[in-house]
Amino acid sequence: MELKAHKRDTDVLKAVINYGASCQILPVFCQLSSKFPKLSFVYVDIDECPETTQHIRYTPTFHFYRDGERVDEMFGAGEDRLHDRLWLHS
Repeated sequence: MELKAHKRDTDVLKAVINYGASCQILPVFCQLSSKFPKLSFVYVDIDECPETTQHIRYTPTFHFYRDGERVDEMFGAGEDRLHDRLWLHS
């Protein structure tokens, strides 16, 4: 599965996902990266990057950044909720 990366410094969505139940949202995350080309999408595997994800308590967790500052956070794998949040930040 390929995740398209779109460069834009002001809006970034970072998804922290572990292998297991929460990884079911990964294909949706990849599809949504095509639907929201103005946003940059970053996927972080909690098992592969423990130093980056040490403060994550729930998976999946989605962080939304603007100009380097975290402006929003979402917990859970609801496809409709994620789509709505992306629309809000796009």
